[in-house]
Amino acid sequence: MIRVQEHDFDVGQEIKNLTNGNHAIGGVASFLGLVRDIASDAEISAMTLEHYPGMTEKMLTEIEAEANRRWELDASLIIHRYGRMEPGEQIVLVITCSKHRKSAFESCEFLMDFLKTKAPFWKLEETPEGGKWVDARDSDDTAASRWIEK
Repeated sequence: MIRVQEHDFDVGQEIKNLTNGNHAIGGVASFLGLVRDIASDAEISAMTLEHYPGMTEKMLTEIEAEANRRWELDASLIIHRYGRMEPGEQIVLVITCSKHRKSAFESCEFLMDFLKTKAPFWKLEETPEGGKWVDARDSDDTAASRWIEK
C-alpha cells in the first residue's frame, strides 16, 4: 500500500491496521524517518518536500512491487509526506510484514534504499543563510547498488 500525503500519521495505528487479523505474520519491520535540525553542519529550521504527483505514486508502487517479487511479504506500507515540516516531524514510514523476520528486515531496508534513490522527491532545507536544495548523496546510491540483480 502506498500513500503520499501532507498530513502526519500514527505509526502504531498504521502497524495495527496493516497486521489486524493476519495471524500468518510472524515478523514486522519498520523504518521511520524524521526531520533533523542539522545537516552538513548547518542548522535547519524546517524542510519542504516537493514531489511530482502521479509520477511519485507510480514509482513507489513499482518499488513496492519489486520488494514483493523478491521477498514473500504478507503486507507492506509506504507513507511519504510532502510539504513543510519542522525538526522532529515524521517524514516517511516503511513497514514490511512477513512470516519470518529476515524477509521483513531485508525488504524494509531495500524499500528505504530505493526510496532514497528512485522516488521523485525534492528537499529544500531552511537554514539561517536561506533555502538550500539538497543534492543526491553518493552514499545512498552505494547503498542501493547492493540490491541490483546481476
